[in-house]
Amino acid sequence: MARPLALAKREHLRSPADFRRVYERRCSASDGRLLIFALPNDLGYLRLGLSVSRKVGNAVVRNRFRRLFREAFRLTRPELPTGLDLILIPRSGEPPTLVDLKKSLVDLVAKLKRRLLP
Repeated sequence: MARPLALAKREHLRSPADFRRVYERRCSASDGRLLIFALPNDLGYLRLGLSVSRKVGNAVVRNRFRRLFREAFRLTRPELPTGLDLILIPRSGEPPTLVDLKKSLVDLVAKLKRRLLP
């Protein structure tokens, strides 16, 4: 059964080369909750990468951040511009609420789109 809001495999950044390309572009935006790196991808859809370091906490805490990020991305995807590779990195501290994270994601990606895409 198809899940309309689920992330497909093609929508994940998986290879180290993909992450490296996004980081090398050095285009980022951040607020108190979230740091986002972005790069245009010419694919017509968004791709998501998550980078949650051990500084954030133990495995349980890191996985909580990843679940929150994926859920916020999944729910805000219709509002986000297409054609970007995104890497989401949490700012240290407590996990944000889903509502705050969704607002940050939409605002920061819009800011990055203005910088990257004409």
